[in-house]
Amino acid sequence: MHLTSAHIPAIVALIAGILILVMPRLLNFIVAIYLIFIGLVGLGVLRALHL
Repeated sequence: MHLTSAHIPAIVALIAGILILVMPRLLNFIVAIYLIFIGLVGLGVLRALHL
């Protein structure tokens, strides 16, 4: 399976969901990082860095 920029948000959401279930105190931190990450993916910043 090749990972494309379309797969990255789904993987990040899955990891964030698992972390929130394990450590609920991290909810605000994880949500903030997730929103920043999705914003960067949406703007194409990560694609420009070849990630």
